[in-house]
Amino acid sequence: MSSFEIIGGKKLTGEIVPQGAKNEALQVICATLLTEDQVTIHNVPDIRDVNKLIELLISLGVEVKKKSGSTYIFQAHHIQFDYLRSTEFRQQAASLRGSIMILGPLLARFGKGFVYVPGGDKIGRRRLDTHFQGLQKLGAKFEYSPLNQFFSVTAPKLKGAYMLLDEASVTGTANIIMAAVKAEGVTTIFNAACEPYIYQLCLLLVSMGAQIQGIGSNLLTIHGVTSLHGSAHTLLADMIEIGSFIGLAAMTRSEITIKNVNYPQLGLIPDVFRRLGIIIEQKEDDIYIPSQDNYTVESYMDGSIMTIADAPWPGFTPDLISIMLVIATQANGSVLIHQKMFESRLFFVDKLIDMGAKIILCDPHRATVIGLNHQYPLRGIRMSSPDIRAGVALLIAALSAEGISIIDNIEQIDRGYQQIDLRLQQLGASIRRIPG
Repeated sequence: MSSFEIIGGKKLTGEIVPQGAKNEALQVICATLLTEDQVTIHNVPDIRDVNKLIELLISLGVEVKKKSGSTYIFQAHHIQFDYLRSTEFRQQAASLRGSIMILGPLLARFGKGFVYVPGGDKIGRRRLDTHFQGLQKLGAKFEYSPLNQFFSVTAPKLKGAYMLLDEASVTGTANIIMAAVKAEGVTTIFNAACEPYIYQLCLLLVSMGAQIQGIGSNLLTIHGVTSLHGSAHTLLADMIEIGSFIGLAAMTRSEITIKNVNYPQLGLIPDVFRRLGIIIEQKEDDIYIPSQDNYTVESYMDGSIMTIADAPWPGFTPDLISIMLVIATQANGSVLIHQKMFESRLFFVDKLIDMGAKIILCDPHRATVIGLNHQYPLRGIRMSSPDIRAGVALLIAALSAEGISIIDNIEQIDRGYQQIDLRLQQLGASIRRIPG
């Protein structure tokens, strides 16, 4: 396993351009399976999870051409279904949770699909019920082999249906939408996830010939069509990376400009950072964060402790909770961090405590952070990245800390952040990659 060596305590400065959105990329790349025509996708991030999905599609028989640095052309002429039963596919699916989203397109176009229980971050139970229940309502039939955790799914003829999702799952909603666009009749999805990723997926599908009403809301009405054609699509900037860079600027007391952020699609993200006292200025479609020696947590009118909690969109995204926790360690004031959606995501706080942070882990979902107000800098230690978001949170902590930090298992960070070490070096960070 490779590692990062970081010499912390340095102020950074400059401009940085966020990569294309990882979560959106996983969805729209799977959507290319819905047609035999060419689909061009721009602003594709060069990260491990996206690259693994592209490799999976190539193994499945999809022709993939890299037109330029971040533009790809996909054409799914012929699908090799035997590959879906192979050991190679099982290994690929086991390391990539996004692989589950090939199921909806395959059912829509071919009436059959196969999938292993997917992998991904170990941040708690991440059930697949929403995917399966939604597809079953459209007429899919599942056969499960417990021995090798393999699902065989058939749907000779998908038919539209009304469904109320028990969970506003982003990937579950995406999978159901991609199946429903070619189902016979009308599909109504209530309590659909409405994250910008879903909005973008729907825009791509409409440009391919799908008929979808209610885009951007949690009530979608889909009129099935018989076929879809090729199109082109540009990914949004990754809002999780944008939030990570805001946190980086605050923790290192740096002056940073984040370029081309698609500000209207950021939702509550800027406002939640402002609640911690971080100055954020919108300059056209850029975000400017000035250097701040201190940032003070807002006070509630009744004097109670500030609480930051995640929620389905348009609430605050759970993927930034780890970043908010790290930022709170150097705030002026105390914060209760409430991670509602995943019960293991806060377990990385032991590493922050070893660095000198004052954190009380109340239970698997809640942590109270007593801010140090930059009076007592964190100290460098050796640690390991447990998942993508916690890994970047620890990286931000290390860049603000005194001394040298080593972060092992950085393959987790590479899954979601494109060449993060090289891009941070351009801002003045002292970070180097140590090959494993």
